[in-house]
Amino acid sequence: MSAVAQRIEAPEVEQELTDGFHLVIDALKLNGIETIYGVPGIPITDLGRMAQAEGIRVISFRHEQNAGNAAAIAGFLTKKPGVCLTVSAPGFLNGLTALANATTNCFPMILISGSSEREIVDLQQGDYEEMDQLAIAKPLCKAAFRVLHAADIGIGVARAIRAAVSGRPGGVYLDLPAKLFSQVMDAAAGEKSLVKVIDPAPEQIPSPAAVDRAVALLKGAKRPLIVLGKGAAYAQADDAIRALVEKSGIPFLPMSMAKGLLPDTHPQSAGAARSTALKDSDVVVLLGARLNWLLSHGKGKTWGEPGSKQFIQVDIEPKEMDSNVEIAAPLVGDIGSVVNALLERIDAGWQAPPSDWVESIRSKKEANIAKMAPKLLKNSSPMDFHSALGSLKKVIAERPDAILVNEGANTLDLARGIIDMYQPRKRLDVGTWGVMGIGMGFAVAAAVETGKPVLAVEGDSAFGFSGMEVETICRYELPVTIVIFNNNGIYRGLDTDPTGRDPGTTVFVKGARYDKMMEAFGGVGVNVTTPDELYKAVSAAMDSGKPTLINAEIDPAAGSESGNIGSLNPQSVVVRKK
Repeated sequence: MSAVAQRIEAPEVEQELTDGFHLVIDALKLNGIETIYGVPGIPITDLGRMAQAEGIRVISFRHEQNAGNAAAIAGFLTKKPGVCLTVSAPGFLNGLTALANATTNCFPMILISGSSEREIVDLQQGDYEEMDQLAIAKPLCKAAFRVLHAADIGIGVARAIRAAVSGRPGGVYLDLPAKLFSQVMDAAAGEKSLVKVIDPAPEQIPSPAAVDRAVALLKGAKRPLIVLGKGAAYAQADDAIRALVEKSGIPFLPMSMAKGLLPDTHPQSAGAARSTALKDSDVVVLLGARLNWLLSHGKGKTWGEPGSKQFIQVDIEPKEMDSNVEIAAPLVGDIGSVVNALLERIDAGWQAPPSDWVESIRSKKEANIAKMAPKLLKNSSPMDFHSALGSLKKVIAERPDAILVNEGANTLDLARGIIDMYQPRKRLDVGTWGVMGIGMGFAVAAAVETGKPVLAVEGDSAFGFSGMEVETICRYELPVTIVIFNNNGIYRGLDTDPTGRDPGTTVFVKGARYDKMMEAFGGVGVNVTTPDELYKAVSAAMDSGKPTLINAEIDPAAGSESGNIGSLNPQSVVVRKK
């Protein structure tokens, strides 16, 4: 028999194949991605189904922006990139707000979106949901990649993960055209093409000279202050940060998402004396905090006389230094490495700050707390923001491991100062952009990622951006308690239309019952009118672990325009003649 005949008659060896769907899932699993947040649809419906079958938890939302917010805060809580999966074009755009917000807040997140075929998009021939998504995403995130060939999926996922968590964390976009998923290749070759990311966020050690400069400046300070930002909370260097604060004896001021790194009740906390601490300090250590609008850009009356203070800034991004004012001692490195380097120097002959500075902070703090106390203890009906938050302050004190999600105008501004936090990464809020609508996405991810009970305190306006996700909370039976501060409108519920034609632009339906929304999906709904009722209802809900929404009736006259940032809301000075 000839060699040709032998080849023809020999039985064929069956080749094991894989495809783009499986390679994406295998690449994510190889790199420890355990949860995907998203909204199913063309062309990624089967990707979600198959990921779930392969053991990845897939949390399906009602809107991509909320899924994206969940992925973003999952990244903050875990230091691994949270993954949001969306459909093409409109779904991608819905997720893009969350991606941009993640980048601004330095949350590691990957937005994975299906997209239309490149050949048709590039010739603008009118494909289904045609859009050049990569070009749109690039200006709004830290990095953006597109994968066209199944053999490159492993590299694409690896690059996205490393970009999201290395250096200053942020949002990354990964574009996967529909045709990619059905591409087939040899399974063994596909497995070899996958990449496990090694040391995605390596330590960045500060230079000895930079540490010496910062320590010398601190030693000469008469009124030093440490400002803790959410970057310090993200670093998860909790023990080292606490040791730095306590060994140095320096008062500390936590920004809102850094609250709980040390308890707000800590004797060195300057939280209740914020204005005094910022204005009168002479040397300020910025630890994972930026001199953006939340800190008045380091200028103006907030900071006292011009030139009255010097800054030590700790940041992993060198370009952050001198962004608003001169930084006398820049410390470039990851927060854990920088704090450990400072600790080594503080052990050597360190002297605590002058007692008159520490005493001035303490006395101002005690005076402010005493002044606020009567407002928090009122059991009035209708409630105002202070009396309602006084009840929730007590709830969190009794449940320090619960996670507090917070958004709104007055609801946010006042809660930041009233509700004490006791553990790190337990307060999640609107962050750097102040964007509304993060509430339900953050609440879902906090429950999923930590397993802890979640209390979401929402203004009625803020809740409207993501309120439909109460169905998601009920569907997954998450231990989330939502409190709506319902004062019938944005800021207040009293605005009117001068023409008498329509409701005022900031007014909602009077007497709305948000609790009925939760009941519609099988959760628990409660309506309360007094602080005592609110405390009992929230306590019972968090004890039960059942999805609960509490409609807290707040005086429609309570609240101020734009909360504490009313100065950013321009007012017209022109009166038109009729």
